[in-house]
Amino acid sequence: MQSTWEKRRKRVFEIIEVGTEYDYISRIYDFFNAFCIILNLIVSMVYTFEEYRTAYGSLLMTIEQATVALFMVDYFLRIWTAKYLYPGSTQPRAILKYMTSFTGIVDLLSFLPQYLPFFFPAGAIAFRMFRIIRIFRLFRINAYYDSLNVITEVIVSKKQQLFSSVFIILMLMLASSLCMYSLEHEAQPEVFSNAFSGIWWAASTLLTVGYGDIYPITVLGKMFGIFIAFLDVGIVAIPTGIISAGFVDQYSRIKRMSEYGQEADIHFIQIHLTDQDKWAGKTISQLHLPARVIVAAIQRDHKIIVPRGNMVVKAGDAMVLGAESFHNNKGERIQLKEMVLQKNHPWIGQRIQELDISRRSIIVLVKRNSRTLIPNGNMLLREQDMVIFYSQIHMAGATEIDV
Repeated sequence: MQSTWEKRRKRVFEIIEVGTEYDYISRIYDFFNAFCIILNLIVSMVYTFEEYRTAYGSLLMTIEQATVALFMVDYFLRIWTAKYLYPGSTQPRAILKYMTSFTGIVDLLSFLPQYLPFFFPAGAIAFRMFRIIRIFRLFRINAYYDSLNVITEVIVSKKQQLFSSVFIILMLMLASSLCMYSLEHEAQPEVFSNAFSGIWWAASTLLTVGYGDIYPITVLGKMFGIFIAFLDVGIVAIPTGIISAGFVDQYSRIKRMSEYGQEADIHFIQIHLTDQDKWAGKTISQLHLPARVIVAAIQRDHKIIVPRGNMVVKAGDAMVLGAESFHNNKGERIQLKEMVLQKNHPWIGQRIQELDISRRSIIVLVKRNSRTLIPNGNMLLREQDMVIFYSQIHMAGATEIDV
């Protein structure tokens, strides 16, 4: 009973986390969750319009309450399955890690302010302000798409440079606000009444907003304002340049990975086990694979499993085996050739041992329809057979394959 309960809990965890393309239930939940987040934000925006609030207020409130209830259910499901999110921690510690994480706090505040006024009516206005944190649930959508993850990776990789640039902006803002306060306080004490007034002017000027509600009127103040206005162009460009350079670096790295990914020293093959295979029912350690051959992954019921030595392989599993690329004693790669026997090819209807090239070439595999055949001397070749062979002579119509 306990085992069944744990399996169900693990399955719930797989569903509520970002799913693979093979786990359709998890993918449906991901899209439904993202839809609820966007719908909740749209309803919150529409509810601020008086005409829509008057006409559709009850419907909008119902939608908001339903989506918030779903956020609450999602939060408690994540608490229930937290030990699978942090497998190296105990259940209480895993729950604490999730609840104190950024996503856990956002998940909690996405529904808690909705229900707090029932218990503390006096703080209803303050609790309503906390609902804005619900917008941070959009970061969960970021996990559903790899293209959006680039933004997070860039910010994380450039966080030190961004922190330095923000620090420079803050110091310049503070210094310019104090200078402007000294220059303008006597001329317009009601506008530049304190140092904070100068900070507001410095922020609106340095960030190129320029609201026009506060500005210098003295000659020295205007000259200093011109200097700060020119300076802010370069200052604001610093974080922009850092983020732009981060995007260029990230996409260059992805491009290099895609361009050079085929030059890996390990090659992989996939084997589908059946009931007749001797490996079925044995553990990985009992397969007695050669020293440099590894079981990289096992696909079972649309799940990708990283195997361990005590894992039992079953009929129906797709095993991915990896091994080093072949090199001969001179460090050269083997070159195989691939050729499809088209109509009127001289090999059609002949046995492998009867071929003219049999002494100078070795036929390794024959693919016939959807089957892969290990050849022997008596095998009769047919039209449309794909013959893979090793040969040192040139064969018309053959394509070379790197091993």
